[in-house]
Amino acid sequence: MRSNRAKMRAVSMAATLPMIAGALALGIPAAHAADSPARDVLQGTKPAWATATADKGATSDSAQVSARVYLAGRDARGLAAYAKAVSDPHSPLYGKYLSAKQTQARFGATKEQVAAVKSWLKASGLKVTAVTQHYVAVTGDVAAAEKAFGTQLHNYAKGGKTYRAPSKAATAPESLKGAVLTVTGLDNAPHKANHDDQLPPPETVFRNSGPFSSYYGSNTATTLPEAYGHEIPYAVKGYTGKQLRAAYGAGTRTGKGVRIAITDAYASPTIAFDAATYAKKHGDAAWTTGQLHQVLPNQYTKTKECSAAGWYGEETLDVEAVHAVAPAANVTYVGAASCYDDDLLDSLSKVVDNHLADIVSNSWGDIEANQTPDLAAAYDQVFQFGAVEGIGFYFSSGDNGDEVANTGTKQVDTPANSAWVTAVGGTSLAVGKNDTYKWETGWGTEKALLSSDGKSWVGFPGAFTSGAGGGTSKTVAEPDYQKGVVPDALANANNATGNRVVPDIAAIADPNTGFLVGQTQTLPDGKTQAYDEYRIGGTSLAAPVIAAVQALAQEARGGQPIGFANPEIYARYGSKVYHDVTDNPTGSGLAVARVDFVNGYDATGGIATSVRSLGKDSSLSAEKGYDDVTGVGSPAPGYVESYKRR
Repeated sequence: MRSNRAKMRAVSMAATLPMIAGALALGIPAAHAADSPARDVLQGTKPAWATATADKGATSDSAQVSARVYLAGRDARGLAAYAKAVSDPHSPLYGKYLSAKQTQARFGATKEQVAAVKSWLKASGLKVTAVTQHYVAVTGDVAAAEKAFGTQLHNYAKGGKTYRAPSKAATAPESLKGAVLTVTGLDNAPHKANHDDQLPPPETVFRNSGPFSSYYGSNTATTLPEAYGHEIPYAVKGYTGKQLRAAYGAGTRTGKGVRIAITDAYASPTIAFDAATYAKKHGDAAWTTGQLHQVLPNQYTKTKECSAAGWYGEETLDVEAVHAVAPAANVTYVGAASCYDDDLLDSLSKVVDNHLADIVSNSWGDIEANQTPDLAAAYDQVFQFGAVEGIGFYFSSGDNGDEVANTGTKQVDTPANSAWVTAVGGTSLAVGKNDTYKWETGWGTEKALLSSDGKSWVGFPGAFTSGAGGGTSKTVAEPDYQKGVVPDALANANNATGNRVVPDIAAIADPNTGFLVGQTQTLPDGKTQAYDEYRIGGTSLAAPVIAAVQALAQEARGGQPIGFANPEIYARYGSKVYHDVTDNPTGSGLAVARVDFVNGYDATGGIATSVRSLGKDSSLSAEKGYDDVTGVGSPAPGYVESYKRR
């Protein structure tokens, strides 16, 4: 269901319902027909795209359906309320986390609820294929599904294709007494995530051409045309952990004793070798025995549809970036069976059900228009369970700016739009000589190529290529922690009562000021595999960097989990613990020169020289104070130690 990196997106999981303490409203009774048993409406189960205009008629009764019925548990509203209270520094319950076992016992579904849901589904003619703490999975034909959920399934035109969806919201028997949270799978439109579209798959080697700068501004492109009235530097070869730790104020902290989980789809077969090789080459602490764990499914699915090999580099980036910034933290990689929502949800649930970590980095997502409220409810429930246990989730905000160039519609990405996660935006970072922080600007890139005579940049500054995702959600209500910080012009952009604005915090993301990654790839001969390195970026880099910084902060507070971090992050707004990132911080215009191999690995196919202007994020802008490119800003020296107990 998702993925990402220099262009991340997310899946289908929007919330069109108002949030109650940040949770979706559940179990709203439907109007009851006089001659039928009472039913509760499962709000949000009819997709917005299933309109009368798009309706192409009823789906065949014999067509097959695979669905998941998510369980609301003992006390859905109580779960949301406790998750909010335990995350609020001003609440008497702050930090009073429950264990996974206690959380399930207090808020999870009872055996009686599970038995009642199974009985209802079986009586409708559906086959129960799996039962977990969170859902009951079923299969069956359309006729049985229509009987179970009190709706008709029709075919609808969507984006030039035809998909099945309910013609009205699904329902569940009132006799279940609110045991059902939602049902997913009644519509069969793709619900999958994407990762960095600029990430080269490991089956084909990718390299950056030089010249490079070793730190920002170390190598000036004196033979190339000027930009913004001055000579510009070559792009850095790729920052390493030493430079990032200095930029974000790591000090002597290493993340010792802190557990970080990373979720992606699939798993790189060479991750242990690549991570160890990279650390040794770049001066990071060596991985200790058992420091890197993997939790993987029994089998993978949809490998071609999800371009499984392309996810290997995503995992490599995430693991190496986390270790570079928090070299003593324990890292658990949790690989999903596919890039679809159901499988990614299972991975997140594994983290929560087994409390595999206190901090979870997630570099994947989709556009908000593709999300559906049924999946939003399922995701938010997992995030709330995590908050109760002291687990914080960090999601990339996206790599297509306002998404207009990508989709034609201004929108944010998801799950970063959830009120229960920390959305991580992106910056362009300048680290100077002796690892000195110089500045950051909001990540947004415009590209212009060198003219054939080498004397000018064609159409300077050029077209938008990529930038940090951000903006105002159209579906998620404004959470309390953003009120009084996020400007009304942003919060009220789509709703007079205020909506969630993305992101919350930011870190390095621009591939032009990116991170150096080491990965085993296949060489051009198509046979030989070897370790190689390349520069990469995207908010898929920003998310693990912030997760690692949070690990340092957790170490500073004596190992006590930070949990869902947004109330703490916003409580520090306006203080010196953040770099207040703005566009064009030098006042003179910012750009770097890049020389790239046309074929991606050597000069035999020619080279392309371009200028990349920085701080040009579509219609979004990084401004003084909170903004929808960098949130409250990036961590400054003092941020990590601000979590130290006094």
